[in-house]
Amino acid sequence: MNNHEELIKQWLKDNRARGTRFLQILVQENSTRGNESSAQAVIIEKCRQLGLNLDIWEIDRDELKEHEAFCCDRQGFEGNPNVVAVLKGTGGGKSIILNGHIDVVPVGDEKNWEHDPFSGHIECGKLYGRGSTDMKGGTAALIMAVEAIIATGIKLKGDIIFQSVIEEESGGAGTLAAVLRGYQADGAIIPEPTGMKIFPKQQGSMWFRINVKGRAAHGGTRYEGISAIEKAVLVIQKLQQLEKNRNIKITDPLFNSIPIPIPINIGKINSGEWPSSVPDLAVIEGRMGVSPEETISAARGEMAAVLDELNQQDDWFQENPLGIEWFGGRWLPGNLEVDHPLMKTLSESFVEIKGEKPVIEASPWGTDGGILSNVGNTPVVVFGPGITATAHDANEHILLEDLFAASKIIALTLLKWCEVSE
Repeated sequence: MNNHEELIKQWLKDNRARGTRFLQILVQENSTRGNESSAQAVIIEKCRQLGLNLDIWEIDRDELKEHEAFCCDRQGFEGNPNVVAVLKGTGGGKSIILNGHIDVVPVGDEKNWEHDPFSGHIECGKLYGRGSTDMKGGTAALIMAVEAIIATGIKLKGDIIFQSVIEEESGGAGTLAAVLRGYQADGAIIPEPTGMKIFPKQQGSMWFRINVKGRAAHGGTRYEGISAIEKAVLVIQKLQQLEKNRNIKITDPLFNSIPIPIPINIGKINSGEWPSSVPDLAVIEGRMGVSPEETISAARGEMAAVLDELNQQDDWFQENPLGIEWFGGRWLPGNLEVDHPLMKTLSESFVEIKGEKPVIEASPWGTDGGILSNVGNTPVVVFGPGITATAHDANEHILLEDLFAASKIIALTLLKWCEVSE
């Protein structure tokens, strides 16, 4: 390990308290959808202190709405900006995007939390709070890595483009806006909570809604009606078989530890208005996983084919065909070669810090990586601290040791990727 790397490691070791406090302040700002501004203000102030070149702007929905990757149902972004901060290099090195999302999911029932969801409470080496894992911990690791480079006086050849975007949890409008604003690079790291695993491939996903028609009748003579609920059961069985058939085809070893690589999840069913009535409509809503090797349109085509088959097989559906609506969230899949130079650089840095080889897998969930790679033509690796299992749950928390380790690994990756300017 060279002198520059030793300087970085020592600075990060000496400034653990600084990194912890920054993450704590960030977690204490409620940045649920539509409330991102206060947390972005923390990011902006930090970037100003570091002397980075700032670009702060509000997303223009009209500029994005015609793009095929745009899927946001949010009508306005006023007062909740995107933030990009650039550390300019001296020239000649590779550039990198460090992309983190500032938005967090709702807290759910606060009674299930042991501490206030936005407390930033620290106990037994863990920092608690909504967003601590998903993904303010990852954002703090990025900031610590960049600050270490600046504080030690190391100059890099390539540009570092740090991004704090909104709307990742709802489909990626923030990252799409940054790409369309012109931000591209030779590589990108997204520090989502991978549990310190490295994900070169990310599952895509999209939400669907299927309307199942029935025929109303009195419950006492239910045989005169057609229950939409009973017909919905047939649809669900078809979707379960589709899920099985789609997953049988996946042989990529990066999915070996994932029981269902691309699930079809039924997340919501709504039907009926009265216990003594046969329901005439059932609405099924769910999420369809998309393989890193396939397109959104191809996955939709498989779903449509199965519903068309059911329409032809069932007498009722022949007269009352099923229809599908793709709505709400949509995340493009991401696919990077395992031997890509960015993968090699990150893996080498991981070994230097952890003393062991990293676990390399495919992501079981979607990220903004698909937008950066498919729309922005930027190779993406997803790697970061955080406990995936607690990401959207009560008592979300992050292991601070993982935060510090991730910041070192990312910092060394920046030195190697962007190259030190002697």
